[in-house]
Amino acid sequence: MENYTTLGDRLIERGLISNEEMERVTKLQQEQHTPLTRLVVELGFISEDDLLPVLSDHLAIPIVSLKDIPVTPPAAESLLHAVDFLRLARIVPLKMEGRELLVAVTDPTDLSRLHALEVAIGMKVKPVLAKDKEITARIEALFGSDDSTDSLISPSTGREIEGMADEHEVEHLRDMASEAPVIRLVSQMFTRALEDRASDIHIEPFENQVKVRFRIDGILHEIDPPPRQLKSAIVSRMKILAQLNIAERRLPQDGRIKTKISGRDIDLRISTVPTLYGESVVIRLLERSQIFSDLESLGFPADVLDSFSAMISKPHGMLLVTGPTGSGKTTTLYGALQKINDPGKKIITIEDPVEYQLSGVNQIQVKPQIGLTFANGLRSIVRQDPDVIMVGEIRDFETAEIAIQAALTGHLVFSTLHTNDAAGAISRLLEMGTQDYLLASSLLGVLAQRLVRRLCMSCRRAVPSSEFPAQSSEFKIEQEDLPATLWEAVGCESCSRTGYMGRIGIFELLPATPEICKIILQRADAGSIRSLAASQGMRLIREDGWQKVRSGLTTLAEVVRVTREEG
Repeated sequence: MENYTTLGDRLIERGLISNEEMERVTKLQQEQHTPLTRLVVELGFISEDDLLPVLSDHLAIPIVSLKDIPVTPPAAESLLHAVDFLRLARIVPLKMEGRELLVAVTDPTDLSRLHALEVAIGMKVKPVLAKDKEITARIEALFGSDDSTDSLISPSTGREIEGMADEHEVEHLRDMASEAPVIRLVSQMFTRALEDRASDIHIEPFENQVKVRFRIDGILHEIDPPPRQLKSAIVSRMKILAQLNIAERRLPQDGRIKTKISGRDIDLRISTVPTLYGESVVIRLLERSQIFSDLESLGFPADVLDSFSAMISKPHGMLLVTGPTGSGKTTTLYGALQKINDPGKKIITIEDPVEYQLSGVNQIQVKPQIGLTFANGLRSIVRQDPDVIMVGEIRDFETAEIAIQAALTGHLVFSTLHTNDAAGAISRLLEMGTQDYLLASSLLGVLAQRLVRRLCMSCRRAVPSSEFPAQSSEFKIEQEDLPATLWEAVGCESCSRTGYMGRIGIFELLPATPEICKIILQRADAGSIRSLAASQGMRLIREDGWQKVRSGLTTLAEVVRVTREEG
């Protein structure tokens, strides 16, 4: 059995890993029961090239290059009945040495796999070390790339065979998905995603590889992928957990998993879609116990927060939050509901989907397949004697019309739209067919927002503003208006080397003043509404972003990235 402490000491002594990194590895090792050797590579602390010599010295096991070792046919032929296990366990048979089988492995500390092989073949197994890439190539050379773990791949094209899997395939996939290596791999993926603060996991099959990407602070980051031959087993494992039909590969499927990861209650929303080379899977991670930040911590400027707080305290009227997908609209509205939630108010929401559970709030999940749409749900909600209604999104005229009528009949209504700015939301509602006089009478205001990545305070670096000519030009800022220094992202261990840690909102609040309502009645275009609001003191979204750049909270590049359509 490997002495983890001694191996850890050797890695530290050779300067390959820091004490802090080793502490993190040790903690994860205890939680996941995963070998230290695997964790240090998966976490990116040590490369395989650096680890193997230390592991070889520590265990007195030689390193071999599989390119230099021919495979003796009897060694492979004697294990044809165990091909699936060899693929999963990452074990390559090399040659017979008397009553011992010489095998190449990447992790000889995983004794359970070696013991399982000994039981399967009835003889002793002698391991040697080899690189993972060489083991993958040798397994495919020995047994072919069309293995049973990935049996849904057509050998002629690499494309997934269309149609439902037959009963034998289903049972085989179910068995493979229940193997310890696949269970461990999926569990590690979820744990790492949570540690890296990922909101989504993307598993995408391509002709010759499987890509795994984490969305962290709104940006996708590629991580080391699992072996391609495990793709079907991994997808099947996730579908089993979400109680989806693993035999159905022709249609998209959606499901949910309630689980505990590193002691935290997590909801996983799983979506699968069929693609040319197999099923693509996206998993959204939602922490059930998450405590929503109050509005004050979302990044609102003080004056905007005061105005917004006044709007959500009104007894009736309609307040809209607008922005693209992933701009934090739901978080803002949840924060608003939390601020006004008290025993004296009845609050009902209708959402698609219900992302988080709010204490004391009646939340409804839309179900279009049975006729429970936003519009139909909203009709029923107004008969439930609510004080406050939140509609997840206004997508059509019918929903807009009912929401406005509710606002005009004594209810406070919150909802969202997908437009680039606050003025655009008013134009969008008019284009849907809403009556201008009804909109002008019901509207309290429109909040437009984006999320920018917040600089990591542990590693951000001050640089002369003269180094940002292109960005400042696109931002329409003259050089003389720039401060002497700005901040840029660097990257460190604290922020997973991204240079950013979390996100912060940038905002544009358009109050429905008498003057704004007047030009709504004139059906003014978005440009005219924006100009009037700006003349009345509305801070444009880029202006708020610029203030956060000057404060060192984010970068020019970030604000330009999320507001590029604003021009």
